[in-house]
Amino acid sequence: MAEEKIGSVTHYFDKPQVGAIELTGELEVGDRVAFRGHTTDFEQEIDSMELEHESVETAVAGEEIAVKVDQRVREGDEVYRLD
Repeated sequence: MAEEKIGSVTHYFDKPQVGAIELTGELEVGDRVAFRGHTTDFEQEIDSMELEHESVETAVAGEEIAVKVDQRVREGDEVYRLD
């Protein structure tokens, strides 16, 4: 399975389990991503994401988005889009 690094986690909000991601690539709702870090390693599909508290379908490099995550993520974890 091919991977493309598309960003890194900048913050984690415990309730409601949301990760903030600074993007270096493009991300769309429905994409499958992997979160990888020192103690983080899981995959999930992106069901929804927000940019400045507004729901968006697509986000591009340079934007910081918030996504609901299935597990805890940590600052510095890398985010990869899976093909």
